[in-house]
Amino acid sequence: MRFEKWQGLGNNYLIVRRDDWQTHLTPERAALLCDIHFGVGGDGILEVDTDHGHPRMTVWNPDGSIAENCGNGIRMVTRHLARRGDLPADGVIMTGGGPVRVRVLPDDRVRVEMGRAVFPAGEGFERLTTDRGEFEFVHVTTGNPHAVIVHDDPDAVVRQAGPGIENHPRFPDRTNVEFIRLDGASEITMRVWERGVGETMACGTGACASAVAAVRLAGRRPPVTVHLAGGDLEIDVDEDLGVTMTGPAELLFEGVLSPALSVRLEAR
Repeated sequence: MRFEKWQGLGNNYLIVRRDDWQTHLTPERAALLCDIHFGVGGDGILEVDTDHGHPRMTVWNPDGSIAENCGNGIRMVTRHLARRGDLPADGVIMTGGGPVRVRVLPDDRVRVEMGRAVFPAGEGFERLTTDRGEFEFVHVTTGNPHAVIVHDDPDAVVRQAGPGIENHPRFPDRTNVEFIRLDGASEITMRVWERGVGETMACGTGACASAVAAVRLAGRRPPVTVHLAGGDLEIDVDEDLGVTMTGPAELLFEGVLSPALSVRLEAR
């Protein structure tokens, strides 16, 4: 069973094509494949299938759960499809959060029209009490749910406060958590605790949510450069909260599962 491993700003995923695999993915199998010790290792799996003539991306987290979308993942899948000649002419890829439109730029970066962001509780901050203290956050959805928190030192707090906020009763389906520092008129620094994953070097939908919050609630001017642990993303936000993300994706290697790993996988 073949796979590819890609990275986008240090966020690394396995890409598998459903038609190429005899063994269908399940939560238990996804968890084994993402295990760095007993599997291939990765921040998740991007399963590529077709949906009414368009490619579809399904995002499996390392804990076996499924995310609605993945901003870094959609750039990887875009370049995966493009190098195989399978990217549709209209650039539409289906996701659990709805269709997105993509384009590979001449410098191999990928531009993604992520759709409209939404403030489910309105454009304002809420207060959240956790075992690590109180935080003010804004709830933004960009295909996935996000709690965006302004903080002077995102590195210092993401690992301590992220887990409790992800699993807080305020979020019955859990949430991604972004801590952002407001750096300049059009730039922010972000660190992320991803739902079902933990701390990662980058999160595309989280960068989109953070940029939207920075534009609408902190007066930043789009496009916003988001500085992540793995590099930078450029996020544009229009007046209707339409979001466009531009960033890199890189193929690391192609591989085939060993017979031993395939047997353990099928036994799950």
